[in-house]
Amino acid sequence: MSQLSDDVWSPVITPFGADLAPDTQRFVAHCQWLASNGVGLAVFGTNSEANSMTVAEKQELLKALVHGGVDPSRIMPGTGSCTIDDCVAVTCEAVDAGCAGVLMLPPFYYKGVSDEGLFRFYSEVINRVANSRLRIYLYHIPPVTHVPLSFELIERLRDAFPGIIAGIKDSGGDWAHTKGLTERFAGQDFAVYAGSERFLLDTLRAGGAGCISATANVNPSAIVELARHWQEDDSDERQQSLNAIRDLFEKYPLIPGMKAATAYFSDNDDWRRVRPPLVELEEQHVSELVSSLKATGFQMEGVGEASHG
Repeated sequence: MSQLSDDVWSPVITPFGADLAPDTQRFVAHCQWLASNGVGLAVFGTNSEANSMTVAEKQELLKALVHGGVDPSRIMPGTGSCTIDDCVAVTCEAVDAGCAGVLMLPPFYYKGVSDEGLFRFYSEVINRVANSRLRIYLYHIPPVTHVPLSFELIERLRDAFPGIIAGIKDSGGDWAHTKGLTERFAGQDFAVYAGSERFLLDTLRAGGAGCISATANVNPSAIVELARHWQEDDSDERQQSLNAIRDLFEKYPLIPGMKAATAYFSDNDDWRRVRPPLVELEEQHVSELVSSLKATGFQMEGVGEASHG
């Protein structure tokens, strides 16, 4: 594993068939489309419905991506789990495949756990993987996990496992916290990624690495363009345009909304399918979302072109 080269990563939405099994062909095609738009592939993230998927499903999808010609250096699988063995299994698969890194949730079922407990969990995973090529990007998302990763824990992990603890995704939704992470940790050996493109420009200006954002699934090229041109005079306007599209999606449950948009622009209604306990976006809301997006000139050019058959 090597230092990540992409500024923008997407927790790739996962297509499912009528039997709710992952649709491997459409998954690979969507990843190829994202990569062609300059986006790194944070597969098996929150918006991938990863915690509704088995270890075996993740392993098979990762193999399919690599066999499908996707560059492993553009892949950062989510491998976090409440069980050490499951976390180790998917992490080993990613390391063996040559992925650039892994995005690792803390064990999130038990609340109010101590930094000591979290340190022991990450340490056990690292020691069992036992590979110097491992690069872990911590995943801080307390609105979902209710298990925050403190600055003190991050510092302790970095000291104990230099080079292996390589960065963090901050999905707390609090810019002050992301800014604090960049001020304390950002540098060549630790990458700070915002959890939404809303904070992309601020993160880059503060010395962070970029963003790992759900809506990079549906608006990849515009987000990448800001990351590439953030020092130019029109960067604030670019950021405002990204925020406007994000606003439209956030009016609805985000995963069903992104899948509904992908279904519409790829002309493949199977994309709307989600795994329970999630439910598809209601038809009225699909119409509202699509109409709002089209009114802005929004497109997903080329999406789905290789996903039929």
